[in-house]
Amino acid sequence: MDDTRIEKRVGVQATSDRIWDLVADLAGWSAWNPMDTEVEGVIAYGGRLTMTEAWPEMAPHQALAQIVEWQPRGRLVWAERRGFLFQSLRYIQIEELAPGNCIVAAGVRFSGLRGELFHDKHRPAIRKAHEAIAEGLKTAAETA
Repeated sequence: MDDTRIEKRVGVQATSDRIWDLVADLAGWSAWNPMDTEVEGVIAYGGRLTMTEAWPEMAPHQALAQIVEWQPRGRLVWAERRGFLFQSLRYIQIEELAPGNCIVAAGVRFSGLRGELFHDKHRPAIRKAHEAIAEGLKTAAETA
């Protein structure tokens, strides 16, 4: 079985420092991220995150995730074991093309049989959620 992935990439007219400041402020995510609210935790290898995922057309889900990779001004990756044969890996990635010009990606990868089934069933809502996350981060970074 292969992983399934949904990703939204947007161009952002802001520095990677500005974008990272928004990503690193976990308590402030709800200002730009309509899907992940009440985010708490520590950005560190093995750090724990708790959040409420409220994806469109789905009931809110309390997520308990672990940071599996992070690089300041570059990426934040967190993983969640969502049950038997169901794991998710979510990320925000920042690629600075030139000072003040970045590409931001917000995405998720599902693995395991139940993860693939969840993806297949909810693909439009998950895609809509990650579009809103990427666009929200873009707007917040460009208006500050």
